[in-house]
Amino acid sequence: MLLSPILALALIAVLPDVAAVGIVMSAREEARTAVLTSEGRTRVVGVGDVAFGGRVAAIEAGHVAIDFGSGRVLVRLDAGNAPRPALAPAPIAPRGAEPGTLAMERGEVERRIGEESGRILAGTTLVPALDAGRVTGFTIARMPDSTLLSEAGLRAGDVLTEVNGVPIDSLATLIGLWPRLQAESAIRAVVVRNGQPVALSVNLR
Repeated sequence: MLLSPILALALIAVLPDVAAVGIVMSAREEARTAVLTSEGRTRVVGVGDVAFGGRVAAIEAGHVAIDFGSGRVLVRLDAGNAPRPALAPAPIAPRGAEPGTLAMERGEVERRIGEESGRILAGTTLVPALDAGRVTGFTIARMPDSTLLSEAGLRAGDVLTEVNGVPIDSLATLIGLWPRLQAESAIRAVVVRNGQPVALSVNLR
């Protein structure tokens, strides 16, 4: 989730090496979120939060402005700098599997997540889908090809509305699902595609 850029001053001094690997945009500035990394540590932040010795001043399309003691620095989201693993052939769903269902070994899923997470975070843009001012899901405005997400059936333009029975009504809900999903034997998602609900499932062996 990323739309209108702003002009900001970039004053480079002795600062931590901070990278933006994901941004979630919203029409409301206070609802915007960014995923920042520095020296192997990761922080999910909003406007006004403190991270890596600076305070997040703005989250905009393609960059995060952070105020340090020596000035403001623009940390740009750059999918081109994300690691690109060698592409593996797409897993084939077993005979008799329902459309939108993928079966994979749990170890393979964990390996793929480890290899692809940087590229997925840097190359994916989510925009809150609103109904009467209430978040009812997140539109996948863009996402990289040939990743675990695309092989599971997700496409750019899909609106993710539910994961394992939990309505996706905020970014916090989506991020909070991660610990729970690690213990599940299947990950089921509902997306709205071309106005119609579509069920997607990854069964873990």
